[in-house]
Amino acid sequence: MQQNNGLDKSQIISFAVLCLVLFGFMFYFQNKQSKEEQVKAEQQKTEQVKNAVKPSQANNINPNVTPNAIQTANLSNNELKVEFNSLGGQVSKVELAEYKAYDHKTDNADLPLYLITKNNSNYGFQFKDKTGKVINTKDLVFAPSVNGNAVTMTANYNGAVIQFVYTLLPKYTLDFKVRTQGLAKITSDNKADFIWDYSVRNLEKGRAQEQSHSEFSYAFNNYKDYDYDGRTTMEEEKETLNWIGVKQQFFASVIESKTGFTHSKGNQETIEEGEYLKKLNYEGFVQMTGSELNQDFTWYFMPLDLPLLKSYDKNFDEILPLGWSFIGWMNRGFFIPMYNIIADWGLTAGWVIFLMTIIVKLILSPIMYKQHKLSAMMRVIRPEIDEVNAKLKDADPMKKQQATMEVYRKAGVNQMAGCLPALVQIPIFYALFRFFPNFIDLRGKGFWFAKDLTAYDDIIKLPFKVPFLGDHLSIFAIACTIVILIYTIMTSGNMQQPQQEGMPNMKVLMYIFPVTFLFFLNTSASGLSWYYFVSNAINILIILVIKYVILDEKKIHAQIQANKEKPKTEGKFQKRMREMMEKAQEQQKYQEQQKNKKK
Repeated sequence: MQQNNGLDKSQIISFAVLCLVLFGFMFYFQNKQSKEEQVKAEQQKTEQVKNAVKPSQANNINPNVTPNAIQTANLSNNELKVEFNSLGGQVSKVELAEYKAYDHKTDNADLPLYLITKNNSNYGFQFKDKTGKVINTKDLVFAPSVNGNAVTMTANYNGAVIQFVYTLLPKYTLDFKVRTQGLAKITSDNKADFIWDYSVRNLEKGRAQEQSHSEFSYAFNNYKDYDYDGRTTMEEEKETLNWIGVKQQFFASVIESKTGFTHSKGNQETIEEGEYLKKLNYEGFVQMTGSELNQDFTWYFMPLDLPLLKSYDKNFDEILPLGWSFIGWMNRGFFIPMYNIIADWGLTAGWVIFLMTIIVKLILSPIMYKQHKLSAMMRVIRPEIDEVNAKLKDADPMKKQQATMEVYRKAGVNQMAGCLPALVQIPIFYALFRFFPNFIDLRGKGFWFAKDLTAYDDIIKLPFKVPFLGDHLSIFAIACTIVILIYTIMTSGNMQQPQQEGMPNMKVLMYIFPVTFLFFLNTSASGLSWYYFVSNAINILIILVIKYVILDEKKIHAQIQANKEKPKTEGKFQKRMREMMEKAQEQQKYQEQQKNKKK
C-alpha cells in the first residue's frame, strides 16, 4: 500500500525552480515598471493639480466675490461637526466626532475624520433666467444666520430671495430645505439641475481597498430598489432616485430628495496618489413649482454601521457591501450576529475571529469527515489504479480512463463527492472576503502586530515595490501561505501523476497555488488572513486526528472489498460519462479509419 510521504526530491527541485523563475521574472521587470510608474505618477500629479478643487478656484467662479465677503457658520452635536460657507451656501466641512482617520505619517488612526473639507464637496442648483443666462447657486454669496441647531443661508439675485435652511438632527442627519421667493420673475424653468462634485478623501490604511469600495450608491422605486455603480459612468435616465450617495469603505455622504431626482447621470475617475481616491460628479433634476424652487432634502453623513443603517428605513443597509443574495444573507444573518455575540464576552477582535473559525469548522466537520474518508479510500485503492495504468500503458487514453473509472465504481468510490467540500466553502470564502474589510466594528481593532484587522499588516517594509505584492510583506499573509502549503502537501498524496506526455503535473500546480495566494492576501484585510491561517491550521489537526485516530484503513479496505462483491447499479451521472466516453472513442476510431483510407 502506497503511503503519502509528501514531496519527493524531483518535486522539491521543480517547486524551487518554478519559484525562482517566478521571482526572477518579477525582479527582471521591476526596473522597467518602476520607470513607467514614475512617468505615470508625474502625469497623475499634473492631472490632480488640474482637477483639485481649491478655495481660490471656488472664488474665481464669481469674480465679484472678495475674501471678506466669505463667512462661515457652525453647528455641532455629539456625532457631527458641520461648517457652512456663505459662498454657495454649502456644507463646507463635516467631521464625524466619534471616529478617527488613518495618518500615513504616524501609521496610526489619530487624525480627525473629515468627510468634507478643503472644498472636496461642491454642490448647487442650476437654472436659466428668461434671457438664457445660466444661474448657479454655487456662485451666489449667502448671508448666514444661526438659531439654535439651525442655520439659514439667504441670498438675493435680481430681486429674488433664495434660502437654504439647515437643521442638525441626531443620527448623523442634516435637514436641508430650499425656499425661494420671487424666482418666478426671473426664470420660467419648471425644473432645476442639481449638480454635485465630490472628491473621496483617503481615510483608511489600505488605499487600493478603500478605492475599490468608493462608488455611487442610490435607491429608487420608492426606496424599494437599490443599485450602485463603481464604473466610469452612471446613467439612470428613466428612474426617479429617492437618494444619491457616495459610499466609501466605512462611511457615506448621502442626499435624499423628498420628491426625487430625475434624469440622473454621473461619472467618476480614479486618482492613483495623494489625498483623494476618486473624483465623482453627479447631475439630476428636481422639480420646480410655478418656477419657484421649494423642495425638502436631507443630508446624511454616516458610518456604515448595519443597525444604524437599518434604523433609517430607507434601504440604506444595502449600501454596506456584504455581498449579493445568499452571500449577503450569510453575512447579515450569521457572521455579524456570531461576531457580536462572541464580542459581548469581552474578548478582543482577534480572539473573536479565532472562535468564529472554530465554530465554522465544527459546522463543516461532517462534510470534511466525508472528504477525508474518501481520501483514505482512494489511498487504499491506489495500488489497483497503478496496476491498471501499468497494464494499459500504451493503450488509448480513453480506454485507460474507462478502466480507472471502473475500479472506482467497483470499490464504491464517488470521485465527485470530493468536490462538495470545495463547493460549500466557496460561498463562505466570498462572504468572509466581503465581511472583514467592510465590518465597521473591526475598523481600528488591532491584534498582535496588526494595528487594524480591516487592513493589511506591514511590519515588514520593503525598500522597493514588487509587482502585484507592493512595498511590504504581511506576516499574517506569509503565515497563512505557509500553513496552506503544508495542508496542500498533506492532501496531495492521492493525486495521480500525469500518464501522458505533455500533461501538466497537478501536484506542482497545487504547490504553486499557496504562493499565488500570498499575492492576494498581502494587501487584503489582516483579519481575513488571520481567519484562514486558523482555518487551515485546524484543517491540518483534523487530518491528523482523522487519519490516526478516527479512520482505520484496514476497515476501509475491508469495506471496499465488500463493496466489490455487491452488484453495482450505474448512476445517471456515471452512465452519462460512460456514454460520452464511448462516443468519443467511436469518433476517434472513425477519424483514424478515415486517415488510413486517405493513406
